[in-house]
Parts: sequence; C-alpha cells; structure tokens
Amino acid sequence: MDQLVLDAFDAAALIPGFSAPQLPHELPDRPTLDAADHAMRHWTSTVNGPLTPGSDVHRREMCRMFRETFNPYRPSVLAWPPLEAATLKRIVELPIWDIAVQTEGRARLRMAAYAATRDDPDLRDALALNAWEENRHKEVLSRMVHAYGIALASEPPYVYPTDTERAYLVTGYSECIDSFFAFGLFEVARRSGLFPPELTETFEPVMQEECRHILLFANWVAWHRARLSWWQRIRFEIKVVGVWAFLVWERIGLARAMDAEGNVHEHDNNFTVNGAQSVSDADISVPELMQLCLQENDRRFAGYDSRLLRPETMPWLVRFGLKFVRKRK
Repeated sequence: MDQLVLDAFDAAALIPGFSAPQLPHELPDRPTLDAADHAMRHWTSTVNGPLTPGSDVHRREMCRMFRETFNPYRPSVLAWPPLEAATLKRIVELPIWDIAVQTEGRARLRMAAYAATRDDPDLRDALALNAWEENRHKEVLSRMVHAYGIALASEPPYVYPTDTERAYLVTGYSECIDSFFAFGLFEVARRSGLFPPELTETFEPVMQEECRHILLFANWVAWHRARLSWWQRIRFEIKVVGVWAFLVWERIGLARAMDAEGNVHEHDNNFTVNGAQSVSDADISVPELMQLCLQENDRRFAGYDSRLLRPETMPWLVRFGLKFVRKRK
C-alpha cells in the first residue's frame, strides 16, 4: 500500500477484522448521555499491582481502558445551536478550520496505517478505534462548518505513509502538544460566555476524547519502548528526536497546506498557543493561560487509573517556564 493516495473515507476500514462501533440513530435521553459521559472520564483497572510498562498486563489494560471509555455519540444527531451575528462572525473568522479538518484526516489515516501493522489483536483494535474516532472528529468538524456556513478549502488527497511508525509518532506527539493548549483554550471559551453553553457542550465529548487519545499514546510509547532491544531502542529514540524536531519546526511561523487544486493555504499552526483573545474578550496573559492549561490537563486526566502514564513533556516544559516568569515578576 506504499504511497497509496486516499480521499475521504473511514481509515479504520483499512484494518482487517475491525468492526465500527454501533451508534444510536437518535439523540439519547439525558440519563444515557450522562452515563456515557461519566464512563468516558472515569476508569480504574481491576488488576492488582503495578502496570509495568512493557508487560502484557500493561498492554492489555491500556487497551481495555480505551475500549471501555468509548462514548457512543453520533455526529449526525449533534445539535448545533443558532448563534448571534457577532458570535457567528467570531467563529467563522477563527483561523483554524481548514487545518483542523485536514489534521483529523491525516490522523485517521496514520493511526489506521500503524494499527494495520500490529499483530497483537488488543493493540490493533485499540489503535483502529482511535483512527475511527479521529474520523468521527473530522465528521463533527465538517458538520459544524456546514451548519455555520464556514468556507473550507477543498481537501487534498491523503497519502498512505511509507514509515507507519514515524507517522503515528508525529500524530501522537502533535496531539499531546495541541491538546494540552486546547484544554486551556476550551475552558477560556467556556468561561467567557461568548459562545452558547450548548455549543461548548456539543464539543465537550470531542475534547475528552483527545484526552483519551493521548493517554493511550503515552502508554503505548512507554510499553513499546520497554520492549525494544538496546539497538532497537537507539534507533527508536533517534526517530523520536527527529519527530520532535519536525514538530518544533512545523510550529515556527505558519503551516502551509495544499488543497485539492494545488493552491497553497497558510494557517496559524500556533493557534492553540496564542488564540486566547479569539475566544474571549477578557485580557488573559500567557502565564495565566498556561496555568489554566495545567489545571485543565490535570482535571481531564484525574478520573483515569493513576497507574496509567500521562503525557509529561508539555506540562513539564510549561511548569519549568513558569518558574522563570515568576522570578522575572
């Protein structure tokens, strides 16, 4: 499947034996929604003792967590509330929609491509479900931009990666970075009152799913790393360093994307870092936003078994940076 070019599709369908979850045809009642929301946010393993990275128990439980915290919401029955003219204008002008839709399109393919290379059925199914959920995120975004008349550039074809492991690492670490800041920005938007509560409520399951995604990714990295021989470990760490270097480079300045007609579009790839003023009229400083990101990151992970590893790089970097901000003040 080298260099296979794929248009819009459910990427998880590439994985033999994967069955898409059954979703409700109508919006469930409030008790059902609340139960699914609680189950998505809270999970504790029934296994006693540590979940040692590299062990079969660790692999089995991180995959079980992902399956058992699945939220069966259906994008086609999500309610998109009417917006006041000023709010609609603010949403339409956010410089994120093209790159957000295309990012989800790439993520679903990269995760499905890596899942298809795995022999272990638990891991393959968890990664396939992750790809399926990325496809659902893309559908949510597509339906939202249609509901509010947001114009998007035509999507480029999605190219099957030649190095599926590197592609999965790029997507996983990218989500770890973007989700950390998105958690804080989403809370800023909620507190600001600029957007109807119904709109933030509609997007809330998507935000928590991103938390589950990076929880699975962080535990996969630790599990995978622990099972490598010393020479495989060196090769893997070189690949990880290269991925981080690429992500840092990608976030310097503007991201350039090509649409289906070959036209170049530039997007602010750092919106998750500097977009607070776009979702709030309040004057929030960068240190205040970073503190909020840390709080929201901790809150969203709080309900999951503490023996599962959390993404650590962004929280550590932000806490380290805030020490110098306080000293300068």
